[in-house]
Amino acid sequence: MMKFNNVFIVDDDLVYHFIMKKLFAKCNFNINTSYFFNGLEAIEGLKKKMDDEQAIPDLILLDINMPVYDGWQFLEEFKKLKNFLKKEIIVYLVSSSNDISDINKSERYDQEVKKYLFKPMTIENFQNIFVNN
Repeated sequence: MMKFNNVFIVDDDLVYHFIMKKLFAKCNFNINTSYFFNGLEAIEGLKKKMDDEQAIPDLILLDINMPVYDGWQFLEEFKKLKNFLKKEIIVYLVSSSNDISDINKSERYDQEVKKYLFKPMTIENFQNIFVNN
């Protein structure tokens, strides 16, 4: 059973945004999605929604390599905010990087990051997140 109502997609790639929109449509998921081009925009978006429990995302799909704030900078800011949030947010790192140092670094965020996924996002990945979670 799907438990995600609000999802933040944080990625600087417009093509990735387009692909994600197509995957949501193809799977008939009626989910409120917000798209951000970098970690700073996403942190600001999160801060704006902090007082409204219904609007806080249940899930964040986070890229690592972005301008302004990358995924790591987002996670550092998220760590400071998460204790003030009215619900738990699940974060997946979704990256084209298969660099072992990135994968190892993600493990340092084991309290924040549920899983590290590789791009491109497949229907199987998508269903594992949204249906089998």
